[in-house]
Amino acid sequence: MTTPPVPSAATDHSTLRKSMGVPTLVFFGLSYMVPMTVFTTYGIVNEITGGFLSTAYLLTLLAMLFTACSYAFMGRAVPSAGSAYAYTRVGLGSGIGFLTGWTVMIDYILLPMLNYLLIGLYLHERFPGLPAWAFSLTALALVTVLNIVGVAAVKSANVVLVLLQVVFFGIFFVYAARAFDPSVQPLDPFIGQGFDMSAIAAGAAVLCLSFLGFDAVSTMAEEAREPRRSIPRAVILTTVIGGLFFVLVAWFAHMAGPEVMTGDAADVAAVTLLGRIGGNLLTALFLAAYITGALGSALASQASVSRILYAMGRDGLLPRAIFGTISPRFRTPVGAVFVVAAISLSALVANVDFVASIVSFGALSAFTMVNLSVIATYLVRAKNRTATTWLLYGVVPAIGFLRTAWLWTSLAPLTVGLGVAWILVGVFRLLWHTRMFTRPVPRMHITE
Repeated sequence: MTTPPVPSAATDHSTLRKSMGVPTLVFFGLSYMVPMTVFTTYGIVNEITGGFLSTAYLLTLLAMLFTACSYAFMGRAVPSAGSAYAYTRVGLGSGIGFLTGWTVMIDYILLPMLNYLLIGLYLHERFPGLPAWAFSLTALALVTVLNIVGVAAVKSANVVLVLLQVVFFGIFFVYAARAFDPSVQPLDPFIGQGFDMSAIAAGAAVLCLSFLGFDAVSTMAEEAREPRRSIPRAVILTTVIGGLFFVLVAWFAHMAGPEVMTGDAADVAAVTLLGRIGGNLLTALFLAAYITGALGSALASQASVSRILYAMGRDGLLPRAIFGTISPRFRTPVGAVFVVAAISLSALVANVDFVASIVSFGALSAFTMVNLSVIATYLVRAKNRTATTWLLYGVVPAIGFLRTAWLWTSLAPLTVGLGVAWILVGVFRLLWHTRMFTRPVPRMHITE
């Protein structure tokens, strides 16, 4: 199967450093996913599904694999920084590409802020003598410096941070196994009394955003070795490894504590479970690992959004002097990194629920447009269509698109309204930039 042609571009001598292989890209994606997220939504989704968190994660993994395949297909065709922006630019045209990139920016820009906010809140809970903003500001400064120094520092830090979380989960598995409820059968976490598929599907909608790691991997294409091979493999591996890990953790938690907490108790169900099976030691380790995971996610997300802003700045869609340049010394998009850091200062006053809901809007926008881009790139414009072509590039992305379209129905009206307002701002920006489409939208410099 040949890769469809992509637009050529002028040679750009200011290139990002190619230093990331498949293992490093997978670590990058897993750190972005934050393995500790399974405990963030543990009580809420358990309540929604009636205790079938494991089944909800399995359903989410199966659904997200279709969209992950679409990212892999486009990653093979477009080995360029920019993720959904670059993919949609090639698949659906420069105008739609700009609006997709504009919409996804709200997702990536707010994710670092969300992590800094959570770091401040959790550490303040543990050390009430210090204000939450002090912890948030310290984390922001550390992550910004690492991103300026270069992706080599980011990838090394991410490996350490993911490994620290692995240590916590190893201890968790030991404690949970010792606390298994003998009345619970091994298949009970997946299917048993009270099984309700509609409730499980509703829980799966909440869990989909735990899989943003494969989108983050695609933003690092220009810093990956052999991106046409490494990016698709890393996207699929990140999705599968992360998804199976979530399922495993949920299964162990159910076997050790099958009770479903409701109401206010659901919000702290994970801490309650960990305290019951491991006491203060496991609870303290959980806090340390959770903060570590949030720091790793902040590292990955700030690196990703700076690359998206760099791609759009290089394209002339944002001020090139700020966003489209690379530091001669570090060969990193310093201007974009500083802009993200400045926006992330809002973590000092932001609300978690509001930020998380807007992030959901941006993520679903990316998933939807990438699925459509596969169909346009590999199927609509293909000269020869075989049964395999229709299956891979028609059926697979169509299922991914339908899945994301269904998830839109789970968003709150306020979230949709704010997201649409952000898109309208992007439309006006595009109209101004093209002088009402009398000028072409600049083409992205796609590296062959």
